[in-house]
Amino acid sequence: MTLVDRFLKYVSFDTQSDESTGLTPSTPKQMIFAEYLKKELESLGLEDITLDEHGYLFATLPANINKEVPTIGFIAHMDTSPDMTGKDVTPRIVEKYDGSDIVLCAEENVVLSPSQFPELLGEDLIVTNGKTLLGADDKAGIAEIVSAMVYLKEHPEIKHGKIRIGFNPDEEIGEGAHKFDVEKFGCEWGYTMDGGEVGELEFENFNAAAAKITFKGRNVHPGYAKDKMINSIYLANQFITMLPSQERPEHTTGYEGFYHLIGIQGDV
Repeated sequence: MTLVDRFLKYVSFDTQSDESTGLTPSTPKQMIFAEYLKKELESLGLEDITLDEHGYLFATLPANINKEVPTIGFIAHMDTSPDMTGKDVTPRIVEKYDGSDIVLCAEENVVLSPSQFPELLGEDLIVTNGKTLLGADDKAGIAEIVSAMVYLKEHPEIKHGKIRIGFNPDEEIGEGAHKFDVEKFGCEWGYTMDGGEVGELEFENFNAAAAKITFKGRNVHPGYAKDKMINSIYLANQFITMLPSQERPEHTTGYEGFYHLIGIQGDV
């Protein structure tokens, strides 16, 4: 199985997490994917494979050298973002992207444009129909790690120490490390395969806090509403306009902090 074939298989699993359940994993469908991965790792001949009740999957590629070297680990998360569905993903491959617009969904006018993503020129792209997430974050990381383990097993001339791999749930809701057993993982260094740029190595964590704010209004029949009605939607809008307009993700970079509104719903 090639790297791409493995990735396309992984994205067929719906592993969307849910911050409202209070469970680990937050959704049972993540455990379904974990069970599949466990069987795959067993079939590949990895050792010390464990899957706990919280959906943390660990495995070992034994060392093939006779001297003591530090154990390293590679980590990726199984869940996809709650922001958009990951169910019934229909990927397709666009080879050697030429820079023209890619119509993902004609009826909803979802278009991938080079004006937004110029770095994609000349690359082979895997895209969806525009109605779901692809799930590359972070099933690409899982596919990379598993494929690397396969390659190392097939090429014993590449000498290495003990390698541990770990796949965890619920990273997208900020709880990927929540019940990660660091001692059991047993590595001196660990690397998470969940990046952006090719060749990029990050050594710092993103840090954020979340808040849910409720605005309580007063609904009065509009014919009698003068000096009585308080519209909670307008209150919410007033609050939003008070946030610093230049401190948003689209205006910040590097170490600059930002306020990121991720959803709003309500009535009067």
